[in-house]
Amino acid sequence: MSFLGKQGLLIPEGWIATRMSNVADVVFSNVDKHTLEGETLVRLCNYVDVYKNDCITKQIDFMEASATLSEIAQFQIKKNDVLATKDSETPTDIAIPALVTQELPGVLCGYHLALLRPRSKRLIGPFLYWLHESKQFRAHYECEAVGVTRFWLGQYSFRSAPLCLPPAPEQKRIAAYLDASCRAIDAAAAAKREQIKILTETLASRIETAVTSGIRSEVRKRPVAAEWMDEVPAHWKVVRIKRILVRMDYGISVSTTEEGKYQVLKMGHLDAGEIRVRRFDYVDEVASSLLLERNDILYNRTNSPDLVGKAAIFRGTRADQITFASYLVRLRVDHNCDPEFVNYVLNCDGFLDFARKLAIPSVQQSNLNSTRYGGLWIPLPSLPEQNEIASKLNRIAADCARTIDVLRQQIETLSAYRQSLIQECVTGQRRVTQADLVRVEAHA
Repeated sequence: MSFLGKQGLLIPEGWIATRMSNVADVVFSNVDKHTLEGETLVRLCNYVDVYKNDCITKQIDFMEASATLSEIAQFQIKKNDVLATKDSETPTDIAIPALVTQELPGVLCGYHLALLRPRSKRLIGPFLYWLHESKQFRAHYECEAVGVTRFWLGQYSFRSAPLCLPPAPEQKRIAAYLDASCRAIDAAAAAKREQIKILTETLASRIETAVTSGIRSEVRKRPVAAEWMDEVPAHWKVVRIKRILVRMDYGISVSTTEEGKYQVLKMGHLDAGEIRVRRFDYVDEVASSLLLERNDILYNRTNSPDLVGKAAIFRGTRADQITFASYLVRLRVDHNCDPEFVNYVLNCDGFLDFARKLAIPSVQQSNLNSTRYGGLWIPLPSLPEQNEIASKLNRIAADCARTIDVLRQQIETLSAYRQSLIQECVTGQRRVTQADLVRVEAHA
C-alpha cells in the first residue's frame, strides 16, 4: 500500500518523506590546498578524488594541506559520510557523490566539496550515497545549480533535497543490493569498453601495417631513412607530402556566427579520419577557392599536443558550400594519389607520433605549420595498389565500426538499466527482500 508523502512523492507504507536538513548535517569546508606555517599538516580530499571515485578510501593519494585545529575538528571526514561536488562546469556534473568507506584520520573535506553526514538513526550513509545517484536527486540539484560559465550549489540546495526513507534495516539492505548489482553492471560495461579499446588498437595496428608494408605477404623490403619508417616494399616510393599536393591552404580567420551562408568546419569536427558534425557555425562571405571539394583532406595545425596533426577526409561536394577555419589546413592531392590511402597514412599512429614531435609547443597548445607538415615523408605505392589497400582498409574499418556501435549500444542499455534499478530501489518501486540480496551477492 502506498500513499502520497508531504514532499509530493508516492512512497510505500512505512517510509517517510522528509528533507536532508532533518536527518543530515550539511557542511561546506573552507580548507584549500595551501599550506601555512604554524598550522597543522593534513591531507585533503578534493574535487578530483570525489569525481573519479565512488568510494573514498586510504588507497587515494590525498594532497597535502594545512589547517587550524578548529578546521580539523569541523571538516575531518568520517566513515559513512557522503562527499558531493558543489561546483562544476556543467549542471549535470554537479553533486557527484562518493561514500567514505573507511576511517581516515587526518583527512579533511576540501573546499569544492559538500560534506553530508547522517545525524539521525533514520538515515544511513550508504543509502544517502545511492539517493545521490538517483534521478530525482540529479534533477533537484540540476534545477538548483546557479551560474553562467561555472555552476555551483549553496547549502540550502543540499539541505532542501527531498528524501524518501525506508526503515534503517531496509536502507541497509537496499544499499547492499545496489552495491552488488551495480558492481556487476559496471563490470559488464567495463568489459565491453575493453573490447572497444582492443578493437580500436587492432584496427590502428592493421592500418599502419597496410600503409607501410602493403597487404601482400612475403614482399621484398628495402630500408628507408624516412624518420618514422624503417622499411617499405622495394617497389614503393617514399615522398614528402608537399610533392603529392596540388593545393595546400590555410582556413579562414574571420569570426563565425550561428547563422549565415557558408558552413565552417572546425578542429572539433575532425575525428579518427572522418568529419563528424553535430552543429555548424557560419560565415556570410568566403573566397570560392576556400570551398571544400570531395576528397579534400584537412589536418589540424593547432591543438593540444595529443590532438594536433589529426586529419580527416571531406566526403561532401563543393555544392555543399562548406569552408574551414584557420586552425585547419586543406590538402588536395594530385592524380597520382588515392585520397583515401593518403588519409589512412596521415592518421596512422607512427606518422602522427612523429609529426607531433615536430609541432612547436606553446601555452597548452602546439602548432604544426604547413612547412613542417609538408616536409614529412610518407610511403607511396602505385595508384592501383593504393586503391587496393584503401578498399581493404575501408572494409575492415566498416566491420570494426559496426561491432563498436553494437558494443556502445550495449553499454548504453546497461547504463539505462543501472539508472532505472537505482531509481526503483531508492523510491520503493522495487522492494528488496533478503532473498534478493542473497541472490545478487552470490551472483556478483
